[in-house]
Amino acid sequence: MVERVGREDQFMNFNDYQTKSRKTAGYPAIGHPVIYPVLGLANEAGEVAGKIKKVFRDKDGYINEETREALKAELGDVLWYLAQVATELDLSLDEIAEYNIAKLYDRLERGKIRGDGDNR
Repeated sequence: MVERVGREDQFMNFNDYQTKSRKTAGYPAIGHPVIYPVLGLANEAGEVAGKIKKVFRDKDGYINEETREALKAELGDVLWYLAQVATELDLSLDEIAEYNIAKLYDRLERGKIRGDGDNR
């Protein structure tokens, strides 16, 4: 069982998570330091996709509590690797989140939420 950090009514913010997760980062240097966490991020995202695939293959799309908890664990691994990639690139998760939501709201205001391309 994973122990909850902080009070029940208080959640961790991105920068706190990034700082705390860095204490657990120990991975091999294989060229540039961003390589290993990027590969881990892709792997963990694939594990999330695999679990969702099996929900539709085996459970008619129903996500039960056991599957939800398994997905929470995998999404946590995705978050961990994302935090390490960001750190290696000298970016904060808060900075990334703020940039992303500003971009999305700009698209929303311009009626460009749907469609293709990064620069829409």
